[in-house]
Amino acid sequence: MSYCNAIEYMSEEKKAIHKPYHDLHYGFPIHDDNELFGRLVMEINQAGLSWETILKKEQGFRKAYHNFNIKKVAAYTEADRERLMADAGIIRNRLKINAAIENAQTILQLQKEHGSFENWINHHHPKSKEEWVKLFKKTFRFTGGEIVNEFLMSTGYLPGAHSSSCAIYKKILKSKPMWNN
Repeated sequence: MSYCNAIEYMSEEKKAIHKPYHDLHYGFPIHDDNELFGRLVMEINQAGLSWETILKKEQGFRKAYHNFNIKKVAAYTEADRERLMADAGIIRNRLKINAAIENAQTILQLQKEHGSFENWINHHHPKSKEEWVKLFKKTFRFTGGEIVNEFLMSTGYLPGAHSSSCAIYKKILKSKPMWNN
């Protein structure tokens, strides 16, 4: 069952968590590097957990990671790592925390080389899912197949975020996702 259909069968409480993300964010292109980084951090943290858990903690992630400011996260020290490990508002997993910091440092380098993280992704578009996974695994930490697939679907680089029968699908098309170019 697609995410679009699954939401219709959720309780009102769960719908209140998922519907804003589904209707306003999932599958829409992101043109801000900090927000792209934030989505990557959230997708990495979802590994082994439900997306609902991540959505419930999104504000905690934003607060803990300085609103996903790449420059600030890239400069995190050991004290910041310990602060994050003690923060119940996020997923306290050392591998995921280290990945966020190292990936921020990588994105800074990509920004120097390509002008922005978005430009780096655009430079490599289009690719098959398998090619994207290989590229991300070579470039970033903690980026397996499902993480890369969801990151790219959720940011409009790969199709599949919404079924064509979903009311949001037409809005996605109007936002000119890269997969539809």
